[in-house]
Amino acid sequence: MAAIEIRGISKRFGSVQAVSGLSFEVDGGRVTGFLGPNGAGKSTTLRILLGLVHADGGTAEFGGRRFEQLPEPSAEVGAVLEDASFHPGRTGRNHLRVLAAAGGHPPSRVDEVLDDVGLGRDAGNRRVKGYSMGMRQRLAIAAALLGDPEVLILDEPTNGLDPPGIRWMRDMLRSEAGRGRAVLVSSHLLSEVSQSVDDIVVISHGELRASGSLREVLGRAEGGVARVRATDPEALGRALSAANLAYESDDSGALLVGGATPEAVGIAANDHDVPLSELTSVGPSLEEVFFELTGEEEK
Repeated sequence: MAAIEIRGISKRFGSVQAVSGLSFEVDGGRVTGFLGPNGAGKSTTLRILLGLVHADGGTAEFGGRRFEQLPEPSAEVGAVLEDASFHPGRTGRNHLRVLAAAGGHPPSRVDEVLDDVGLGRDAGNRRVKGYSMGMRQRLAIAAALLGDPEVLILDEPTNGLDPPGIRWMRDMLRSEAGRGRAVLVSSHLLSEVSQSVDDIVVISHGELRASGSLREVLGRAEGGVARVRATDPEALGRALSAANLAYESDDSGALLVGGATPEAVGIAANDHDVPLSELTSVGPSLEEVFFELTGEEEK
């Protein structure tokens, strides 16, 4: 059974259909990127999953149970939503102490998670009103980790983080998945997502556009290119033309064959006895696939 199972959820706000028949799964031990343009329904989906919004139809469950049915929610699910808020007069440590007491977690977890997110003793003793946006984001993640949960749900977790902080976040996500946790992360930083996730779910206008492993989704998209190189480029060009494979040269002298698999290029070269020194597949970037799947125009 998947750690998170979303089955046919729908939600309408007045005349706006925020989510429509959405289904996907998130497995333990993997980082899943939840992607979509602004207004796609990502935040609504996460709020339904966490019991903050009631769906008009469908189910959103953790191991077969809704969030409100979990006996110890903060020990099973840790979440950071984009609009996390704090009492400005409290210190980071006191904020976490209150949450630890409410969740029944040992006080020792407070210092542990402060260290885990890079805040430590000095920052933990400062009032939250003096925190930078990046420090507030780290504090929110520390709160999500208090119960050492099996599932992490993070909505735009890199907001406010500087480059070292973004790298730390990437390592943290991989570390949690390596411990067997299921990690669902919503983000608009596509280049960062491509370095961090195992699986992706792409939605647009509240509907599913693609789901699966990162490699599978990129492989299904249009725009794949085979890069090939030979000691005799002219002979290779003639072989490709004979097979009706269009190509162009890149700056390094390799030939780029659009819309063809490496196997097809290799067969064409072999049919004309052209030895190859390089033959690789150059897939589309996650950004290119995102725009293709969502119909959004790159700006």
